[in-house]
Amino acid sequence: MSHPQEPSVKGQVYFYPPEYYVFSNFSSFQIEYKGKMYPTSEHAYQSFKFINSEPGLAERIRNAKSAHEAFKMGEANFDKRQKDWDIIKFDIMKEILICKVNQHEYVKKKLLQSGSREIVEDSWKDSCWGWGEDRQGENHLGKLWVEIREKFQK
Repeated sequence: MSHPQEPSVKGQVYFYPPEYYVFSNFSSFQIEYKGKMYPTSEHAYQSFKFINSEPGLAERIRNAKSAHEAFKMGEANFDKRQKDWDIIKFDIMKEILICKVNQHEYVKKKLLQSGSREIVEDSWKDSCWGWGEDRQGENHLGKLWVEIREKFQK
């Protein structure tokens, strides 16, 4: 297995080498989602945790200065998320990622260039969306990208 910070030439595709950083929700690709513009897909995802339960907070997150700030705001208000968030979060993320691909030709190009390789969100901090500290995480973000890629390859 190659080191996660080295360019992905074969084998798994990792988010954090610059070659495929476009897959990160923190990458600088503005998206339109549900009629509003978001600076990054992270802004959209974090904002939608609160779109029904705390619309004012959702708007403040949408206007956060950075993806990191949007993330921190979302995490700090965990208890205010809409009640069904854990049920709908994967569908919301998939919709956001599809918007990112449809709205940015470069993202689509990189997705298709990844061929049939596994895409891995190589975050050591997140074992739900990424592979986590022990690399045994669920990698849901990587799996969503693979699912979306398969649709665009057809």
